[in-house]
Amino acid sequence: MSKKTAITALNLQPVDPLPEKTQKYFDICEEKLGLVPNVLMAHAFDVDKLNAFSGLYNNVMLAESGLSKLEREMIAVVVSSENKCFYCLTAHGAAVRELSGDPMLGEMLVMNYRVADLPPRQKAMLDFAVLLTNAPATIEEEDRQALRDVGFSDRDIFDIANTVGFYNMSNRVAAAIDMRPNDEYHASHR
Repeated sequence: MSKKTAITALNLQPVDPLPEKTQKYFDICEEKLGLVPNVLMAHAFDVDKLNAFSGLYNNVMLAESGLSKLEREMIAVVVSSENKCFYCLTAHGAAVRELSGDPMLGEMLVMNYRVADLPPRQKAMLDFAVLLTNAPATIEEEDRQALRDVGFSDRDIFDIANTVGFYNMSNRVAAAIDMRPNDEYHASHR
């Protein structure tokens, strides 16, 4: 049995007691996921920061979009792979395995999405995500057009960009504070 590790390298304790609305949100996470994601616990020292983070996450990942939930999770994994974000690779790799029903896809995206047999739409989406992560100043109209050519609307391109931006931000915060994934993610959906 592994020992329980700290959620982050920082000594920031959750507000105690949590506000009723926050506790209800955590209870829903526990009920639906079987856990409260450590990323939420890491923000729980400041309820305003937690609410801002959760609101942006919910908008980027769960709001109406031409991108499926799986496609948004795929972006999260590929961006996190480029950034070598242990937390997000573990948590979102589990989500890709769950949503796709394919543990190999999750592992391929973690290691190198280019080895996955992806449809042209998803390959172009992930190519754009990598370009935006590694060389944002080089994005040109031809890069956006490549997404349109495989069926993405301009709104979809905006959603891709926001998803990429959200995970680049999250990856940097997770790296800076040594955020650790919940142990449950490691074995889920394999």
